[in-house]
Amino acid sequence: MADKLKFTLALLLLVSGVAGFYYLGEQPMIVRVLAVLAGIGAGVAVAWFTVPGRRFVGFSREAIVETEKVVWPTRRETIQVTGIVFSFVLVMAVVLWTTDKSLEWVLYDLILGWKK
Repeated sequence: MADKLKFTLALLLLVSGVAGFYYLGEQPMIVRVLAVLAGIGAGVAVAWFTVPGRRFVGFSREAIVETEKVVWPTRRETIQVTGIVFSFVLVMAVVLWTTDKSLEWVLYDLILGWKK
């Protein structure tokens, strides 16, 4: 129950930061942006002390570790795969256009007799 209250408080702090942006409409932009950042910071600080917040931090750290394990493609591989995708799209466009025009000819010219 305490975590739900903390999480609700964190969301209220976040919303108050955004509301502060609009409430301080006559102030310089830097003050308005700082109000939003203060709301976000306060909300994150409160959420940090909840069990879901700690789990989220742990999950984020694990995600970063897993991202470092990824073997990213080289520039050459990226260019080759991009070329293959573009070629496939071009071939499919021609096939679909040919199919469309063939069906149009069969339906309108042969079956219905509507000459263009």
